Amino acid sequence: MPELKVNGLRTNYQVLPGAGAGATEAVVFIHGMGTDSLASFYLTLAPPVAAAGIDVISYDLRGHGKSERPVSGYTLTDFVTDLDELLRALAGDRPVHLVGNSFGGTIAYRYAASFPDRVRSVVSIESEPPTEIWAVKMRAILAATLEMLQVEENYEWIEATFGAHHRRLARLAAKRITSTTMAEEVPTGTMMTIDDVAAIDVPVLSILGRYGYQSDDLDALTSLMPRGELFVFDDQGHSVLVEQHRAVRGLLVDWVRRHSG
Repeated sequence: MPELKVNGLRTNYQVLPGAGAGATEAVVFIHGMGTDSLASFYLTLAPPVAAAGIDVISYDLRGHGKSERPVSGYTLTDFVTDLDELLRALAGDRPVHLVGNSFGGTIAYRYAASFPDRVRSVVSIESEPPTEIWAVKMRAILAATLEMLQVEENYEWIEATFGAHHRRLARLAAKRITSTTMAEEVPTGTMMTIDDVAAIDVPVLSILGRYGYQSDDLDALTSLMPRGELFVFDDQGHSVLVEQHRAVRGLLVDWVRRHSG
């Protein structure tokens, strides 16, 4: 896959041109943290979305996949700057639809708040903006993840439950987190206030699992945004992208067509 020097780091990316002549819309997929990479979107949404006539850009976040893994530099500002430089190189002045899964959606929200003229819309999958509430959740999740990944028996349970491939992914995630300052830096920095969230004026589709990370109040954040819409999958937790990718694909293609330029 091709690489770019983005924000000083070697960044792995993939571009899939939309099928047919003259695709006018572009979707940018932003994956989650830990075990994730652009492969999660390539195996679920990217090829069929491109086949629907929409240009697709995917990339590996810093510290993930085949992108460079610095020891430090994992604040939200770092991730947003990476995305901005990547888009200026690959999308030019064309506004794009940002589609983020988990932490990728948090990056998308922050980018949309910072560069609204460069964003056509946001689709967040089991994600929320980087508020203080989000930071508290992330600290707890990352602390629990670090503790879990230090117990060898947990890898045996992962393989027995999900298979050998997921065990390998968990090993990689452990290496990423323990060899960098990712866990310490991600929940820090300048957070968005409730007023900042309410000021996001691009169309936003929030796709949630009823039992995911926002199960305590599914509509709390979407209702703040003037152009926010909510879709909830019943009987789903945080793994909406993996377990409901065909349904998510349909929602996404319809959303992009509704909010095309």
